[in-house]
Amino acid sequence: MLDQINIETVLFIDIETAPMTSSFDEMPEKFKQLWEKKSSYFREEAQTAKDVFERAGIYAEFGKIICISAGTIYKKNGGYRCRVKSYAGHDEKKLLDDFVKMLDNYSRTGNVKLCAHNGQEFDYPYISRRCLINEVKIPKVLDIAGAKPWEIKDNLLDTLQLWKFGDYKHFTSLDLLCTVFEIPTPKDDIDGSMVAKVYWEENDLERIVRYCEKDVFALAQLFLRYQGKPILPADAFETVV
Repeated sequence: MLDQINIETVLFIDIETAPMTSSFDEMPEKFKQLWEKKSSYFREEAQTAKDVFERAGIYAEFGKIICISAGTIYKKNGGYRCRVKSYAGHDEKKLLDDFVKMLDNYSRTGNVKLCAHNGQEFDYPYISRRCLINEVKIPKVLDIAGAKPWEIKDNLLDTLQLWKFGDYKHFTSLDLLCTVFEIPTPKDDIDGSMVAKVYWEENDLERIVRYCEKDVFALAQLFLRYQGKPILPADAFETVV
């Protein structure tokens, strides 16, 4: 089934998120109260809501998107290459606007297929929720209210779900799958748990963008391996400003 998908029609995406403010103390009072309640479901007995604030970025109600990277695979001189462009900044509404415009333009070329790792549980709903909050029109491909399950599956690919083969008992990280398939890991600098610190404390958005773009390249490589194709050399990766 996967080998019937033309990889050149797939847009590979990854998002990076951070808590809405740099610290728990800076949150509006109402949000503090709501985070107290939300975090009570997963924090340990000795922990306070403030102790687990770094996890706020995981939730669309308490976080924000700081980078979306999108990549495509295309043929050149008889081989494949991967081109990635990022939409990043402190102004979430603007980066979402820019991403949606790109996606709308991309959609005009035909049937759009997105691919993300754990996209069905994280990337796709997170983008849609933050679009609603920022009063940005949800892209058609992500506006899945009322869609049939097979329509979602066909257009919103998820390398985690594909790897499960119907087994819903465990999560497998992109990092682990890259290791299994001998794909150079994108975690050679930072990982997802460090993004909030790098963003709020180090103010190094460019470092986060580079990390996000590497994730997209790894994601595309993984999809190639799912199709039984060889991975690409490092010099087949390019970024677009």
